[in-house]
Amino acid sequence: MTNHPIEQSPVFRTVERLIQGVQTSDGAGVRLTRVLTQSLQRRLDPFLMLDAFRNENPEDYIGGFPDHPHRGFETVTYMIAGRMRHHDSAGNQGLLGPGGVQWMTTGSGLIHSELPEQADGLMEGFQLWLNLPGRNKMIKPSYRDIPTTAIPEFLSPEGIRVRVIAGTSHDVTGAVQRPDTEPLYLDVHLPAASHFEQPIPAGHNAFIYTYRGTVAVDGVAVPDRNMAILTNNGAQGVRIEASTEARVLIIAGKPLGEPIAQHGPFVMNTTEEIQQTMRDYRDGMFEAAVVQSL
Repeated sequence: MTNHPIEQSPVFRTVERLIQGVQTSDGAGVRLTRVLTQSLQRRLDPFLMLDAFRNENPEDYIGGFPDHPHRGFETVTYMIAGRMRHHDSAGNQGLLGPGGVQWMTTGSGLIHSELPEQADGLMEGFQLWLNLPGRNKMIKPSYRDIPTTAIPEFLSPEGIRVRVIAGTSHDVTGAVQRPDTEPLYLDVHLPAASHFEQPIPAGHNAFIYTYRGTVAVDGVAVPDRNMAILTNNGAQGVRIEASTEARVLIIAGKPLGEPIAQHGPFVMNTTEEIQQTMRDYRDGMFEAAVVQSL
């Protein structure tokens, strides 16, 4: 009689591959790195895009993002340094400052702008696009400014500072909880010679993005301005190690498993829905958007 060993799931996820991103510009000439591109949308469902920007030259950001439309997903803008002023087609406005987050559900459609309120200095941050399930793509838009003081955070015994933007980390509930996609969004500041472990449900897609220093996941180095896609290997967590001081985003979410049809700032499920969206925008329906609070 042969005894077969019991298969056990690995303790932590490993790195599937590293992504450096594509240097590009958007809006009125804002220079940025598009880290999560359209070709990765199926692999990292429910996430559609991640842009990272870090510019000290005002010419690289001063034009900002003038009026532009969106429909069918959520935008999450997280500022590290600098200030951006938001306006939208319902008359809402807000100032996004260092450490703050703007969480906007574009839903059935709106027009908004994000313009710098500084003439010099560092402008740094991220914009993440999070998909909506098909049944919610035409809900009323909603908008929320979350100042830095309203983002829960904790300090580990090792001195690791964790800001919990969305989801839950070590019994600390984040500023935002979303159904369907169940996003986790953490900003983790690691001192030298430290490590951080974060539970992630096995069925969720996940990645990290290093924006200071270098970290390691299962012995694989993830340097500054690099994204590591984490394997879906049955593990229910990730362990991040830092030999020197580093900062990293941990992002994960429950995949929707739905078709993705994207045309620029519009993300729907079918080509027909995209065509209808373009007709609606052409006919001025986005200007009449009614935005409610999250």
